[in-house]
Amino acid sequence: MRLRNVPGAREAMVESEYVVNEPKEYKGRWNELFGNSNPIRIEVGMGKGRFIMQLAAENPDVNYVGIEKYSSVLIRALEKQEEAQLPNIIFIRMDAEEITDVFGEGEVDRIYLNFSCLLYTSDAADEEDSVDLGGRRIIKKKKRVRAGGRGTE
Repeated sequence: MRLRNVPGAREAMVESEYVVNEPKEYKGRWNELFGNSNPIRIEVGMGKGRFIMQLAAENPDVNYVGIEKYSSVLIRALEKQEEAQLPNIIFIRMDAEEITDVFGEGEVDRIYLNFSCLLYTSDAADEEDSVDLGGRRIIKKKKRVRAGGRGTE
């Protein structure tokens, strides 16, 4: 998908009731934000929101958090949500590498990684660079340095 600058997209994120602008403040307290104790499921790299919006519409007893790095893409999901006004979905504009700073251990019931490749799962993850988000240890992707000094993902 080619990313294009969408004028006013970042401003719309800040002003929207459907976007959490300081997600780290809710670590361990996401159910308070939703106002219920329903399970929380997240989609990393949600793009324009088609998948997660459909899930939220079909499962009103589950809370959804869509994570997208690019405001020029997230704005399309936000437009859909402003029309649908689903009470069980919110969005975060952030780099998924910060996910361990945003969600506490055991706080997330399920993670959808449909098109993203920023996170790995492993049963043998290093405790310092990982967190248990619903039974699976999620670890941050680390750069490896080649002999020539250039980083690789």
